[in-house]
Amino acid sequence: MQQHNSVFHDLLKHIPWHRFDALVDEHGADYRVRRLRTKDQLVALLYGQLAGAASLRDIEQALSSHRGRLYHLGARKPARSTLADANAKRPWVVFSELFAIMAGHAGRRVKRQLAGQVQLIDATKVKLTGLSADWARFSDRFTAAKIHVVYDPHQACPLSAAITPENVNDITPAKALEIVPGTTYVFDLAYYDYSWWAKLDAAGCRFVTRLKTNTTVSIVEERSCRQDANILSDRIGHLPKRLRSCGPNPFADPVREITVRISTGKVIRLVTNDLDAPSEEIAELYKRRWQIELFFKWIKQNLKIKRFLGTSENAVRIQIYIALIAYLILRLAKQAQKIIQSSSGFAKLIRVNLMHRRMITQLLEPPETPPITTDQFPLNLTET
Repeated sequence: MQQHNSVFHDLLKHIPWHRFDALVDEHGADYRVRRLRTKDQLVALLYGQLAGAASLRDIEQALSSHRGRLYHLGARKPARSTLADANAKRPWVVFSELFAIMAGHAGRRVKRQLAGQVQLIDATKVKLTGLSADWARFSDRFTAAKIHVVYDPHQACPLSAAITPENVNDITPAKALEIVPGTTYVFDLAYYDYSWWAKLDAAGCRFVTRLKTNTTVSIVEERSCRQDANILSDRIGHLPKRLRSCGPNPFADPVREITVRISTGKVIRLVTNDLDAPSEEIAELYKRRWQIELFFKWIKQNLKIKRFLGTSENAVRIQIYIALIAYLILRLAKQAQKIIQSSSGFAKLIRVNLMHRRMITQLLEPPETPPITTDQFPLNLTET
């Protein structure tokens, strides 16, 4: 019978280990470490994400039962207490930069394939327990963190991620992003900042977002709209010249206001610096923003970012970044096969077959049964 690596072994091949080792050396993550290397920690936490482990003890017990196969992964079984200490103290930046490297590969492929790619920007909150109140308290009753993501809808892939306490405004990490000239950025009302819009426009980027209901636009041109479309109006104008408390508006160029009736019947006002594209295209671009909401929903349902294995800021950051790395690994593995189309179905099949010696392309096939030989029966079963 042909022998295969475990499914987990094949998944880990998608990690650029040479880059990971360089990150470990750069940040001194294994300095004076005797028991649990950074690689052992990464493998253990990735196993917890992909297997759906609910606690550090679950990870310890599961990997202990698979100690032989863990050896072939080049990793060692972690003790629960040692893993907890590593999550609390080891630099989280090692895992954030590993995620950035893996996401960057997808981003470079997008740049080669598309001119003027679309990127969606949004954030989602994850609730934490009161034990994390020292760094992530939002109110007397609420403790949470935010995951800020730049997402490519064409590749269905996050391109960058930042983690902050919940009380940090969404626009703050957005302003720290590297602006890619020629990119179309789509975002919602949480990123309402005229100075940032001006920077995007100056960099040759297109943006599409919503206007607040109380924002007035000085109209200079009315454009005709198709009667059978959901576009109610298409107008060129200028945003307010002055801000209430910040002086002159830094974005003085003309903008385009498009009023759209969405599927629920609600009427929304879109704004963009693209004065030439068809209004239907602008409306469709904003509609694509829903894809990042589906991404947030998927990772919360299929990965472990609802219940955290540690309460410190370092431990929470590590768990979230490893969840995002697990997402990238699953996405790459799914793309390598054409049989299973559902992302959730593929993740569930991976979960139940994680330590089985099977090819990922054969997860829907029944497992191979070794032939029965007389050597398997020590007793003499012949008739007397």
